[in-house]
Amino acid sequence: MQFDLNLALALLRRGTQDSGATFHEDQDKAIQHVVEGRGPLLLVQKTGWGKSNVYFIAAKLLREQGSGPALLISPLLALMRNQIETAHHMGVQAETINSGNKEEWDEVVRRMMCDEVDILLISPERLANDDFRERVLQPIAGRIVLLVVDEAHCISDWGHDFRPDYRRIERLVRLFPPNLRLLATTATANKRVMADLQNPLGPDLRVLHGDLNRPSLTLQTIWMPKSAQRMAWLAEQLPQMPGSGIIYTLTVRDAHQLAAWLNSRHLNVSAYTSKLDNAERQRLEDALLSNQVKALVATVALGMGYDKPDLSFVIHYQTPGSVVSYYQQVGRAGRDGNPAYGILLSGQEEMDITDFFINRAFPSRDEARQVIEALERDPEGLSMYGLAREVNMNDKRLQQTTKLLALESPAPILKQGSKWQLTPTPLPESFWQRIERLTELRKAEQQQMQEYVSLSSGHMEFLIAALDGDPPTATPARLPLVSVEANPRLIQEAEQFLRKGGVDIQPRKQWPRSMGLSLFKGIIREESRANPGKALCR
Repeated sequence: MQFDLNLALALLRRGTQDSGATFHEDQDKAIQHVVEGRGPLLLVQKTGWGKSNVYFIAAKLLREQGSGPALLISPLLALMRNQIETAHHMGVQAETINSGNKEEWDEVVRRMMCDEVDILLISPERLANDDFRERVLQPIAGRIVLLVVDEAHCISDWGHDFRPDYRRIERLVRLFPPNLRLLATTATANKRVMADLQNPLGPDLRVLHGDLNRPSLTLQTIWMPKSAQRMAWLAEQLPQMPGSGIIYTLTVRDAHQLAAWLNSRHLNVSAYTSKLDNAERQRLEDALLSNQVKALVATVALGMGYDKPDLSFVIHYQTPGSVVSYYQQVGRAGRDGNPAYGILLSGQEEMDITDFFINRAFPSRDEARQVIEALERDPEGLSMYGLAREVNMNDKRLQQTTKLLALESPAPILKQGSKWQLTPTPLPESFWQRIERLTELRKAEQQQMQEYVSLSSGHMEFLIAALDGDPPTATPARLPLVSVEANPRLIQEAEQFLRKGGVDIQPRKQWPRSMGLSLFKGIIREESRANPGKALCR
């Protein structure tokens, strides 16, 4: 296939709606590499570099020359609405199949079968869906010309945001033609992660690694052990911050609690978490895009894929668990090149929270034993509902345990239709050794972030070095540092707010699977649900 630089540039300008737009460094090289089929390519480029422009333009150039469609795998499709809009400006027919657009699935599938779609966007979890594989993937596999793996660090066991279903990609590649073009993109991958991507992406993987420096960011860390101190600091400092931004919390509860406190101080903020439905999330994303709110108080649900170049600040209410996670989140500020703040507030509870996430990241030996023994007792296999009645764990832990066991190769359990069944293959000790290795790695990453918290200067240099970049490229801060003190009167008011706030208890929406009664199964009807409650102490 031939690379047409003039057409590529015209597509860029149509997509950005900027008649004077030019390619960022290495963008045109990456597009040319893909179009000409020079082998698998990994783009490691900072947030805002324009990775989506590379794969949309490459897909369009290939289609213009009569090639088949592209398939893009991305972990957070709900946050890719603005990228899809950009694709449509280019004339790229981009469609998605995800849990938020079920009413559109039939039409998208029809268009795929009629070769009317240039690029199909799916989540990695969609690869585990039997209906999707049989109804969509297998019929078009022979025509797929480009596979794009967005946020490729999720493939890696070492990655801070490991997604088990990404491990299916290595098997998926075998379905496609041998001349398949493979493009992987990420903003956060150190050398260790990149080495771990060699197996699924191929030994001949070429890497285009960009500059990690973010000259627009003024970074600062402030140790405030008590929640009330950080709440008071935010109530005083947020009105003085330019523009709009994001305040990240580690938990859903903290996001809603902090948003309620700031609202009580007459600040226009909203909580954004995974508990919100898609319509409400989109409303809040649009509100931030149009600067109708001062800030969104968000969990990681507002992360990969959200694109607002003129964010003026990203503030962390607690310290994230790893440098790569923090770099990705703080890098959302100042993407338009204008000065922006990246401020990390560190509290005493954060280690307990990140310890919980680390310890719950993988199934325990007891959980794996329960699943395997339950399937041993029933050679015909068990549905997820039947399995839930046999084990002592909640639905989320059960789903995680079965998924990870099934992704072993060879796997000790497999799903046949709607039932899980035991295979003759025992679970190897190497499975647990890998989990122990990953757990120790994540604890080391946690400690590395505590080192970052203790810095009084050199924050960008620290981040670049931790990501195996070139620290001398870091540039001096462009904004004055903010106060590290909180107003004592506001601290008292925040403490009073915390004492009287309580914790909301939402009613159960589904009957427990363990009841085993057909009358009480599935979703609890609205009129049968309990009323919301509140815990008055902790």
